Amino acid sequence: MSLFLRNTTFSQLAALDAVARLGSVSRAAHELNRTQPAVSIQIKLLEELAGAPLLQRSGRGIRLTETGGVLASYASRILALWREAGDEMETLSGAFAGALRVGAVTTAEYLLPPLLVTFANDNPKVSVTLHVGNRDAIVRMLAGHEIDLAIMGRPPAELRTVSSTFAKHPMGFIAAPDHPLIRKRRFGLAGLAGEHMLVRERGSGTRANVERLFKQAGLTLRVGSELSSNEAIKQMTAAGFGIGFLSLHTCALELATGVVALLPLANNPIAREWYVMHAKGRQVPRVAAAFEEFLTARAQAEIDRHLGRY
Repeated sequence: MSLFLRNTTFSQLAALDAVARLGSVSRAAHELNRTQPAVSIQIKLLEELAGAPLLQRSGRGIRLTETGGVLASYASRILALWREAGDEMETLSGAFAGALRVGAVTTAEYLLPPLLVTFANDNPKVSVTLHVGNRDAIVRMLAGHEIDLAIMGRPPAELRTVSSTFAKHPMGFIAAPDHPLIRKRRFGLAGLAGEHMLVRERGSGTRANVERLFKQAGLTLRVGSELSSNEAIKQMTAAGFGIGFLSLHTCALELATGVVALLPLANNPIAREWYVMHAKGRQVPRVAAAFEEFLTARAQAEIDRHLGRY
């Protein structure tokens, strides 16, 4: 066994992992509940064992060296496996416990919290960590083993996953109730030509869906405003600034109360699916596997019950 393997500690790996993820020694120290000098010492000891620098200054921050990047990747996987081992030990002792690490696209933040609450109430010894970001960010987190499960509108082509559908995902074109198109008879997608379209940023699943709709119809999507927030699209649509395209999960309350309205557009809303997935070839922790089973068995009924209030 090499000197590196024999003398490296979990504290050193945890320090490197935190700095790599957070991009800062001070933020890593806060997460690890340690002082900055203590984290710096752990990194320095690891550099001595590796025989090469792991971090280097970059402007006001720091970034990983090539050696640091390789080692941080292994550190993340080693720490994740060790957490899984702890969860398995607790399960074998009779307690269903552990950490559930889920990543969800921003649209799913309207869908997922009630499901997580129900699951957590059924399993009080499970702790939940939810990361929300656009589709590209969540795929990167899943590939980097920062999360165990991902929730999004379709499996990524760029990463091998094992995925399952668990609920319907209606998406549609909305407008202010007094928008002239609301009073029109049923019309096709071409009828939106010349309208100010409010859409999500590139990299989001919602944006990919609306682009696909226009492409399949042989039409060009002319973006009026590109926004990184579902809330911004809702508010600007309600104010009459343009036509929004959103998941109906994000605006169920606004539709029910008449703040916005569905356009009388053919095939509006469109039916899509929600997927839960994990990286292929990676053992899924028992808590994550249980949550996958919960979603496929109970999620649609829970969603219907929750949305029934609106």
